[in-house]
Amino acid sequence: MHLKKHFAILQWLPNYKRSNLLGDTSAGLIVAIMLVPQGMAYAMLAGLNPIHGLYAVTLPLLVYAILGSSRQLAVGPGAMISLLVGAGISSLSPENYSAYFYYTITLAFMVGIIQFLMGLFRLGFVVNFLSQPVIKGFTSAAALIIGFGQLKHLLKLNFPSSNHIQNIFIGLASTIGQTHLLTMCIGLAGILIIKFAKKIHPAIPGSLVAVILGIVLVRFLGLTDEGVMVLGEVPKGLPGLSLPTFELTTLTNLFPIAITISLVGFAESFSIAKTINARHKNYLINANQELIALGMANISSSMVRGFPVTGGLSRSAVNDQSGAKTPLASIISAGIIVMTLVFFTSYFFYLPYAILAAVIIAAVSGIVDWKSPIELWHKDRKDFYMFTATFLVTLTMGIVLGILSGMILSLMLVIYKASRPHMAQLGRVPGTNNFRNIQRFNDLEINQDLIIVRIDGPIYFANVDFINEKINQWRAERSNAIKMIFLNMESVTSLDSTGALTLQTWIKDWRNNDIDLYIIGAKGPVRDVLVKWQLIETIGEDHIFLDTHTALTYYEKNMDAKSLQKMGPYALQSNFKNKKHRP
Repeated sequence: MHLKKHFAILQWLPNYKRSNLLGDTSAGLIVAIMLVPQGMAYAMLAGLNPIHGLYAVTLPLLVYAILGSSRQLAVGPGAMISLLVGAGISSLSPENYSAYFYYTITLAFMVGIIQFLMGLFRLGFVVNFLSQPVIKGFTSAAALIIGFGQLKHLLKLNFPSSNHIQNIFIGLASTIGQTHLLTMCIGLAGILIIKFAKKIHPAIPGSLVAVILGIVLVRFLGLTDEGVMVLGEVPKGLPGLSLPTFELTTLTNLFPIAITISLVGFAESFSIAKTINARHKNYLINANQELIALGMANISSSMVRGFPVTGGLSRSAVNDQSGAKTPLASIISAGIIVMTLVFFTSYFFYLPYAILAAVIIAAVSGIVDWKSPIELWHKDRKDFYMFTATFLVTLTMGIVLGILSGMILSLMLVIYKASRPHMAQLGRVPGTNNFRNIQRFNDLEINQDLIIVRIDGPIYFANVDFINEKINQWRAERSNAIKMIFLNMESVTSLDSTGALTLQTWIKDWRNNDIDLYIIGAKGPVRDVLVKWQLIETIGEDHIFLDTHTALTYYEKNMDAKSLQKMGPYALQSNFKNKKHRP
């Protein structure tokens, strides 16, 4: 059972149904056809020779098929990860292509180790610190950088690559007059073929059609003589074994990039796997197992001269739609790629760079999210600002800084929200035993001698000052002196040592000012903390209640009869005009 938990292949292979074979074979073939042009294009995007894109979809596919908990996720190079690889390694200014290559396989190895260790120590939850607005802002900006950056190949222009949009625009503006019209026509035709193929049917391999037509046109019309740039000689055969460098300086320089790719790659893969899993009820996705599987896939990629890999949305969707029921489809895809490497690489000699650029542009054109910022502006301004900040930083300061700033913003937002829990001052709904927020309901009964405070969230070191300030603010707003505070803790999930010690201080200060305290609805774990810190004795067992109605009844019975008769127990609360009836 322990082996089955970590080796997913032991779960699905022994129970494999022959009825799934046709769908798996069909999907494996179609995805392999997609992976050939995609892999080569994304390798180029990562700054490598295109052949490394094919190397990256051999052993990694097999490894993920053995370990991965998703049965339809298609692992391989991705546009986002490839761009992160290219941008990150370029920023280190490697001396030559050989150094660049060793940085790349070392980066893949580091990404694999980081993901594997995260899975081993069950840290899959860390990806939750990348909020959706941050991911969408980052991916939208990165997609624009990718798309505009590929115009140099689409138009056959000569300007330095960059992951800063302003530098790309400067390069385009200074060289646009040198556009090679024939190359541009080939590239635009490639984009149209890929886009229209998807509209006809998602299973049609538009990228492969564009690749084949591009090769045929260039080869038989002699377009290389007209200046069209082609791949040229593509190495034949299986990749040799490669090992990363363990030089401390290199590892230190690559570490921030490796962390970024590890988190982004996992977030992308896991979200895709969960989306596809929603349509299949015969297996479960395990975040930590996915980290282990992706980690091992990346380690294996570094061993076969590949680069970092992740789950891809388009090929995973096609894999699912083409009938894939098990990871056997990925094993078949890997086998076809191996056959391509052994027998068919010579056919890619006349593949135009413009077609590979077209494949990349078509892939990233759907990533830019134009709708989310508009929706967020109307529904959640905080998330809109998060989206915009991440988008602008990524666009102007680079992809690595963009995702790191997004992660920091996400973490700051979590801390901000945690330090400011929702609090409500309660009043009784007339004629009932129900209590509601006085800022959301009109005409609630308010006892002018006391404040009923509900805290929605934990009480701990980060928010005790905010809670105290809020209670003091409400005390100051009352026209007469408060005699009692009801602390409704029904929604308090935990109480740490700082919270317990601070509560002791509050009780002392309040009682010195002739204000007593009732604790209401404390949950078991919170009561345990109250007991450990002797707060039950400090507060008094007769001041602990299960619900607000019981506490209020007890309080009223013990009020001074003359004071009660003089001022009346209740006044109708009518200062608030918001009539939204939400608790």
